[in-house]
Parts: sequence; C-alpha cells; structure tokens
Amino acid sequence: MQARTPLFTSVLISGCVVIMLSFAIRASFGVFQLPIANEFGWPRADFSLAIAIQNLAWGIGQPIFGAVAEKFGDRRAIIAGAILYAAGLVLSSLAVTPLQHQLLEILVGFGIAGTGFGVILAVVGRAASAENRSLALGIATAAGSAGQVFGAPVAEALLSIYTWQTVFVIFAGVILCVIFALPFMRSPAPASKAELEESLGSVLNRAFRDPSFILIFVGFFSCGYQLGFITAHFPAFVTEMCGAIDPSGTLASLGVSTTSALGAIAISVIGLANIVGTITAGWLGRRHTKKYLLAWIYVGRTIASAVFILMPITPTSVLLFSVVMGSLWLATVPLTSGLVAHIYGLRYMGTLYGFVFLSHQIGSFMGVWLGGRLYDAYGNYNAVWWIGVGVGAFSAIVHLPVRERPLAALPA
Repeated sequence: MQARTPLFTSVLISGCVVIMLSFAIRASFGVFQLPIANEFGWPRADFSLAIAIQNLAWGIGQPIFGAVAEKFGDRRAIIAGAILYAAGLVLSSLAVTPLQHQLLEILVGFGIAGTGFGVILAVVGRAASAENRSLALGIATAAGSAGQVFGAPVAEALLSIYTWQTVFVIFAGVILCVIFALPFMRSPAPASKAELEESLGSVLNRAFRDPSFILIFVGFFSCGYQLGFITAHFPAFVTEMCGAIDPSGTLASLGVSTTSALGAIAISVIGLANIVGTITAGWLGRRHTKKYLLAWIYVGRTIASAVFILMPITPTSVLLFSVVMGSLWLATVPLTSGLVAHIYGLRYMGTLYGFVFLSHQIGSFMGVWLGGRLYDAYGNYNAVWWIGVGVGAFSAIVHLPVRERPLAALPA
C-alpha cells in the first residue's frame, strides 16, 4: 500500500510565510491614499496612478520572475524580488512628487512579482502531490489573505505613531525577512519526461494557440479589476461615504470609532473571510470542474457588488459586503493556477501562470487608475463600481467554453 503524501510540507509552510509578508504590505497601500494625498495636496488620481503602475509592473514582472525561477532557481528569484521590493519602499519614502512615486512603484511591483503568487504557487504546485495540489494552492493563496488581515490595520496603527515615510522604511525591513524562509523551500519538480524535454518556447506556443488559454487570460481581467479597485480605494470610499458609527454600538466598543478605522478593518475582514474562501475553493477544485467553480465565483462577486452599491452605505453593509466579497476574493487563484497546471503541465507553470496573471494585473491597473480618475471627475466611485459589475458578469460567461483537459505535448 502506497504511503499517503503529506499536505503540509516545509515547502508549503515556508511559501505561505513569504506570500503572507508580501501581501500584508501590498494590501496596506490603500491606507496611505489619504495621508500622502493630504500631505502634498495631490488630487486622488495621482497616488491612484502610482498604485495602478505598481499593479501593472507586478503583472509584467510575473512571467519574467516565473521564467527566472525556472531557469536559475526559485530562491534566487525570491531574493531578487525581496531586494527590489525593499528598495522601492525605501526610495518611495523619499519621493515628494507624483511622478517620483509613480516611477518608484515599478520597483515595488516587480518586488511583489518576485515574492508573490507566480513564483510561490509554482513552487508549491510542483512540491504537492496530484491529490493535494489544488488544496495546497488554496492554502498558499489563503496565506496572502492572512497577510491582508493584519497588513492594513498594522499600517493604520503605525501611521498613528510614525509618518508614512517611516512606515514605508519599516515595511522594507519586514519584506527582507522572507529571506530567512528560503532554506526550507527545496521543491522537487514532478513533471513527466515529455514535459521535461519540451522547451519553454514550445509550451508557450501551444498555450498561446489554444483558445482555452486565451479565455482563461481574458477571464482573469475582472478579478484584477475588482481587487485592485477595492484594495486601493475601499478605505477612502468607506471613510467618505459610510454613515456615522454609533458611539454606543458594538464597533465603537471594539475601538472602531471612525469611518477611517472602519475602512482599514474592512480590508482586514475581506482578508479574514478569504482565508476560508480560498481554502474552500482549493478543496472543491480537486472534486469539481474548475471552470464552473470559477464561473460561479464571478457570478457571486457580480451580485454582491451590485447589491452593495444599490443599498445605503452603512457600517453594517460595509462589513457584510466585506465578508461576502472576501469569501470570493482570491478564491479564483487556486482554481486558475490549478487549471493552468492541469491543462499545460507543471514544468513551466510559473511562466504560464505569470502570463495569465498579467491579465489580472492589467485589470488591477484599470480598477485602481479609473477609481482615482473617475472620482476626481465625478466626485464619487459609482461608475467604477458598475464597470466592475459588468466585467464580473463577462468573466463568468467567458470561462464556460474552456476545455478542461490536459493538452498533449507536441511531438519533437
């Protein structure tokens, strides 16, 4: 009788640590929206563009770091990502013009790419057995949400003590700590002989000519749009649009007395709910068809966003929306990455998923940038919300024709 492969390996645990720290910092940028804009008197669009550029650089960097990891080793790619991340944060703390912030966020974006999903999920996916792969990817994705749980509140707490510049430097030191997890990330590469012999160019050629890969690429756009917009603008949206917090209510008794604090807590609640959502999605992904699960997730997001924006914005509705959206937040990631691995194999999973993730980050760029642009034009976020509803419904439909079966390697 063959021994059962353990789910929790040193690779999975150390990968979770790296993603958690990376995403804790990345998820906190919305908290800096108002402090930075208010200090320099910038319009909302200026810092929004900086975050949008960060997200786009993250997307562009993802296939690059995936290829670097597959060519030179996972740990070297992560070290390079951590150094770029820290350098971008330290240099951003010295920036005094919108252009400086926007250019330096390119470094931060590449840093997130080197310490984020594309590299880490490929490592975890290769190290996991076929029976555990979907769930392991869900757990690694949930680690990013765990970082989101404490990232925004920690940033909010530090801003009450230090300037935003000092907080950026502190975060730079934190991201360098991921290097201590790397000795435990020794990942095997369980690939078939055909996969090992096939070149990267051949795999990319097969994928780019496959309609299913294009559908997965296009469908991931809305995920990035919705997540980018909410991460960057939801704290400011809640601060300005939410009704007053009852001073005798439960939130006040828990220390949440301002809408600013509620905005940071909302991001944390989204991350907390997503821990359950992503692990559940990973568990379901090894039992059910991934493309249909993805379609239902996008339907759920579409309905949740439409109902939220149509109802009065109150502390209760903010928290309810955060729970619902959080449960669907990154649930797409283990399913999408698992779909890529299932169809195209494990050998170049990091690079292939990196290209798919580029679509996610183009969507994220649009969500963050349009959020600031349309807010400055109309004084509210309504149009951005409704665009998110539309693209969410589109993604639900786009995943239905995907052919969820392994694509055979081309003959040599």
